[in-house]
Amino acid sequence: MTSALRPLVSVMGVVAAALLIAGCTAGPGAQTPTSSPAPSAGIDDQNDVEGALLDEGRMFAVITVGSSTCVPQVDQVTAEGQTVTVTLVDAEGEASKPCTKDLAPRASLGTLPEGVDPKADITMNVTYGDITDDVDLDGDPAATGTPGTPTEYLPSAGWFDDGGLVLLTWGSSSCPPVVDTLEGSGNAGTAMFVTDVNQVCTMDMGPRATILSFGDDTVDDEAAFTLTLVGGGLDGTVEVR
Repeated sequence: MTSALRPLVSVMGVVAAALLIAGCTAGPGAQTPTSSPAPSAGIDDQNDVEGALLDEGRMFAVITVGSSTCVPQVDQVTAEGQTVTVTLVDAEGEASKPCTKDLAPRASLGTLPEGVDPKADITMNVTYGDITDDVDLDGDPAATGTPGTPTEYLPSAGWFDDGGLVLLTWGSSSCPPVVDTLEGSGNAGTAMFVTDVNQVCTMDMGPRATILSFGDDTVDDEAAFTLTLVGGGLDGTVEVR
């Protein structure tokens, strides 16, 4: 079985991708997923790889460390039982694109192949250039999605490290969420996002990955955790898996 984010994009259909509108109003379509970095979040070893299940078990995120402005893309995904093999590549044109010299966690989004059970434990074998690593993902018994089925375009989030989570939202691919402030303690946290009503965004509906870091021992990531989203057109709550 083979899967990547591109099939998800083709299912949604790309319309008016070049059309610009004010205020980030989203419509049908999809673009390359984006990642809004948090330099202090989670893993800090450049060779470490982590992961998280998202979208009720339909999708996953692979977290690597590198330049926050050059996020790798999921190229190939195959599965044999509950073992998923993922290959990451640099985005087209990034060989000639200047990248910032920071080291930050970046989230690359992909879709799980059909036949993988998100309610059972998953082993992901990840390759990115010279880096290879195995990521063990705990199954999510509460997952209501099935790999290969259409998304419901709802936000979701999953822990990838102590105090570090990846948030999946849907909207204009050219206007990813920008975190203003982040607060949390115990089993609850609040992320406030910048709202720019004058921002010009493409009219598409794509998945965006945003990494949030509460810091070690600040929140309880072992129990049910509620994340409240405020601003940026994202107002609501998300149960972090």
